[in-house]
Amino acid sequence: MMVFKNEFITIFKEESHIPWLKIFTTAPYKELTDCPENLRAALYRAMETVEKCMRNYYNPAKINIAMFGNYLPHLHVHVMARFENDAFFPESMWGKKQRESSVILPDEKPFLEELIKELKKGF
Repeated sequence: MMVFKNEFITIFKEESHIPWLKIFTTAPYKELTDCPENLRAALYRAMETVEKCMRNYYNPAKINIAMFGNYLPHLHVHVMARFENDAFFPESMWGKKQRESSVILPDEKPFLEELIKELKKGF
């Protein structure tokens, strides 16, 4: 599901039992160093905004941020709110499952509304 889009970035919600957003560059760059400076700054600003909003709304044990792109060579950043009782913690979300998740989250609608408001302020 697309959450936000502007001239620099597009943010999608990953279907998961944890809050997980993916921030893509609108133009398909393969590596961070391929991007012009203003795009790198916009990507970082978006990543920081997502992290702050996740921390404020969900109060996670940790925020994980990852950039791989091995399967999809279009520059993107994963931002995930992690909880001690999520299915994979303390492993990465691509790691070995540790347990069944017992994470109970509040409705995501207020989070997404606040996030969009903050992103619009930053761009």
